[in-house]
Amino acid sequence: MTWAAFAFGLIIGSFLNVCIHRLPAGQSVVHPRSRCPACGRMIRGYDNVPVLSWLLLRGRCRDCGARISARYPVVELLSGGFAAMTVTRFGPGWEALLMYLLIAAFLVITFIDIDHRIIPDVISLPGIAIGLAASFLPGLLSPLDSVIGILAGGGSLFLVAWGYELITHREGMGGGDIKLLAMIGAFMGWKGVLFTIFVASLTGTLAGLALMLRREGGMKLAVPFGPFLAVGAIAYLFIGPETLGWYLRAMR
Repeated sequence: MTWAAFAFGLIIGSFLNVCIHRLPAGQSVVHPRSRCPACGRMIRGYDNVPVLSWLLLRGRCRDCGARISARYPVVELLSGGFAAMTVTRFGPGWEALLMYLLIAAFLVITFIDIDHRIIPDVISLPGIAIGLAASFLPGLLSPLDSVIGILAGGGSLFLVAWGYELITHREGMGGGDIKLLAMIGAFMGWKGVLFTIFVASLTGTLAGLALMLRREGGMKLAVPFGPFLAVGAIAYLFIGPETLGWYLRAMR
């Protein structure tokens, strides 16, 4: 079952690459078929097999020889790996599928935010509604917990953004981050929000310091926060409840 999930994730990962490429440009993710960005030639079906085609083509277009980014197989492998991990974590069933689709959304958001410094509303806003709707299913959060998570996630970052802009007269937190954390809260509740903020702040700070050490001149450095929120949320899915339980027991 794990290998079947991995293969399924690879296939979905190919579609995620389409979303990452087209959503920022406002293009349809279903039409037309994939084409080479350099020469415009339609990609053949046998050249669109996840990971394998990239390896066989040595990372180049068959028609024009233009280089194909290694990000494509990386996204596919990440998608496949997380699909296998969700089945292992949650067991075969609708819960694993729902959590995997949430992670797939995080992958798209992460790479779009890295490239374009935006988090598409077309993902986060429906995600909030889907998370709230899923709370009515058995085995997950209660609807009340989901609503509290939405308010805690979106509200906390909104207050941070408002306070920062009030003090510095500069925008420091985009609306996309606020809506993303609200989506996380819809699926994971307020505990997931707190865990996500902690992990995102820690990893974001470390990454920012590392980037500043590599750059000359200055503390002014724009680092997208969306990818770190995604890392924190994914970490909560797999280790968050156990980590919080260990922490609470240690505090007694």
